[in-house]
Amino acid sequence: MRISRLYVPLALAQNQSIELDDDSAHYIRTVLRLKKDQAVILFNGTGGEFLCTLTEISRKTVAANVGVWHERNVESPLSVSLGLGISRGDRMDWAVQKSVELGVRHITPLLTERCVVNFKDDKKQLRLQHWQKIAQHACEQSGRTILPSFGNIDQLATWASQQQGLKIFLDPHADTSLQALTPDTLQVTLLAGPEGGFSETERALAQTAGFIPVRLGARILRTETAALSALAAVQTLWGDFAQ
Repeated sequence: MRISRLYVPLALAQNQSIELDDDSAHYIRTVLRLKKDQAVILFNGTGGEFLCTLTEISRKTVAANVGVWHERNVESPLSVSLGLGISRGDRMDWAVQKSVELGVRHITPLLTERCVVNFKDDKKQLRLQHWQKIAQHACEQSGRTILPSFGNIDQLATWASQQQGLKIFLDPHADTSLQALTPDTLQVTLLAGPEGGFSETERALAQTAGFIPVRLGARILRTETAALSALAAVQTLWGDFAQ
């Protein structure tokens, strides 16, 4: 029988008794409908996972005893950071979820000239927390034990100047393909635009910051398709998809 995996934002140690936070408790009690004495795998996003036993499930408390630690590592040797132009609703959620499944290490949501989503300052943190929650659930599903990190919602110009490794931005009008490139280190930064694409000013800004424009075939891809296709491609060329 498959044992449920759950991310918990807690320090974990073998033989420890823990009380789960409200979100985790609700998920175990209401969504998974687990019972006392059932097993559950818990991980806190820093590597490895623990086989645990539920010791209490009530309206007020869900508690567990932390058991044996397993050193599980499904991370790609390729470290990929993704600057993702913010798109509307489900498109952004989908891109975040699938990026985590494809092994992204770091995601920064970016505000660009053609971004169709406007955030008031008090909404930015709520939206970021929403995407972080999606990333946590994607880790649970995909077997990852290291939680990808999130940068704060940022302006493209600020973010682009701070990036490392082989820097690529996705441009359907570019002449270069991914196969023509080779990273000097196992570090790649991808820049994917919003629904309206990059403006000419932004394309020039990215190139000034050292980003190489790259095309993904002859067809123009939607924003979420482009980012995920690029992630799959770099994992195939330089990551763990070929292993």
